[in-house]
Amino acid sequence: MKLYKIKIFLAASAIMLLAGACKKSYFTDVNNNPNAVSDAAPNLLLPSCEIAIGFTQGGDFSRYSSLLSQQAFGAQNQTQTFYQYGINPGTFENGWGDMYTSTMENIYTLMITSDAKGYNAYAGVARIMLAYCLQLVVDDWGNVPYSDALKGNLSGGSIHPKYDDAAKLYDTAAALVDAAIALFNGGNLGLKVPGADDAMYGGDLGLWAKFGHAIKARLFIHQSKGTPAMANSALTEIASSFASNAENAQYLFTGTGTTANPWEQFGNDRAGYISFDSTNDFLIKMMAGLHDPRVPMFAVAGGLLGPYYGSINSPVEFITMDELLFMKAEATLRSGGAVATAQGFYQAAIDSNMTKLGVAPAAIATYLAANGTLPLTTDAAIAQVASQEYIALFLNPEAWTLYRRTGVPAITPLSSKGVPRRLIYPQSEYSYNAANVPQSTLYTPAIFWDK
Repeated sequence: MKLYKIKIFLAASAIMLLAGACKKSYFTDVNNNPNAVSDAAPNLLLPSCEIAIGFTQGGDFSRYSSLLSQQAFGAQNQTQTFYQYGINPGTFENGWGDMYTSTMENIYTLMITSDAKGYNAYAGVARIMLAYCLQLVVDDWGNVPYSDALKGNLSGGSIHPKYDDAAKLYDTAAALVDAAIALFNGGNLGLKVPGADDAMYGGDLGLWAKFGHAIKARLFIHQSKGTPAMANSALTEIASSFASNAENAQYLFTGTGTTANPWEQFGNDRAGYISFDSTNDFLIKMMAGLHDPRVPMFAVAGGLLGPYYGSINSPVEFITMDELLFMKAEATLRSGGAVATAQGFYQAAIDSNMTKLGVAPAAIATYLAANGTLPLTTDAAIAQVASQEYIALFLNPEAWTLYRRTGVPAITPLSSKGVPRRLIYPQSEYSYNAANVPQSTLYTPAIFWDK
C-alpha cells in the first residue's frame, strides 16, 4: 500500500491542499517526508482533519455511491461510464488515497500525539473521527488495511500493510468510540481542549459523544438483519445520541474560495456530467410520483442540484437526526417491536428531514397523511421505512449501504449481475501491496453484513 504522508498543521494549509476538489485528487501526492513533525499542535490539526472528512466524503465517496444507488444520473463522460458500471481499479484511486493518506492518517496522528501529551479531549475526538472513517471504508471495500497502516512517519508503520477482517474492524470502530467516551468522562481532559478550532461542534464534547453513539448505532443496524440482539443494541445507542437536528454530525462549508462545498465545485468544473432530473434520475422520478415537496430542494430546472445540497456553503452530512429516527423505526421492527411503535419513529424521521430542509408544516402534514402509515407486516414495514430513508439519505454514502442491506428501493440494475455490492481495490494497492490485496469484483465477496 503506497501511503503518501501529508501533515496538515493549519486549517489554511488544508484549504490550499483541498482546493482542487474536481481535479485528479483533493490532495497533492508526495512521498513520506522524513522531516515532517509528528506532534502538530492539536488545535491546528483538528480543523484540517474535519475539513478533510468533509471533502473526502462529499467528493468521490458521495459521487460514486450516489451513482451506484441511482440517486444521481451519470449523463456524460466518466460519470456516465461509472453509472453503467464501467469501473476499473483506477477509478477509486483518488477516493482511497484521500481517505487513507490525507484523512485517516492525519486523524491517527492527532490521536497518537494527543495521547502522548495527555490531551484527552483531542484524543477522544480523534477516535470518533477515525471510527467514522473506518466504517465508511469497510462498508465500501470490506477487508481493508488498518492495524499496521496509517502510521506513516510514526514508528511501527508498514508500507505493505495487511488487510484486516471487515467484521473485526467494525468491532474496532465500536471500541474506538467507547475509548473516546471514556476519555471524555475520565475527569482529566488535558491542558489543551477543543474550542473555536473545532469546526463541527465548537468543543462540545457531549455532542462528540452523541456522534460516537450514532456511529455505533449504524454499526449495529447494519448487522441487525435476522439478529434481534443487534437491533436492540442499535436502540440503546440511539437513545444516547442526537436529540434534534441542531446536533447533527456534519461539516458546514464556509462558502468562500476553496472552501466551497465539493458538490458545488464539481458542478462548476464538470457541468452536465451528473444530472438530477425527473426524466432520467431514479430518485427524482420516485419522489415526483409521491408528490414529494422536497424535490425543489434536491433538484432544480435543467437537472441541477438543488440549493440545500448544491450551494457553495452547503453541508456534507455524516449522520443526522432523521437517519437515527429511521434506524429507530427499523430496529424496533427487527427486534420484534410493534408496527404501531415503529410508525411513530418513521413519521418523526420524515418530519425531521423535511423540517431540516425547510418544508412548510402544512406540506409535511399532507405528505405524512399520504405516506405515513406503515404496512402491518414486519417485512413490508421495514421496506417502507427503507424507501423513505433512501430519500432522506440523499448524497450520503449510507444510501448505497441501505440499498445493499435491504434491497430497497427497487432499482433497475444496469447489468445482468445486478447493482454492484462493493468497490474493487485501487490500482495503487495492486502495484505496491499486491501480496496482501484480496481478490474482488464489484459483486464478490459481499461485505459481511450484506445478507
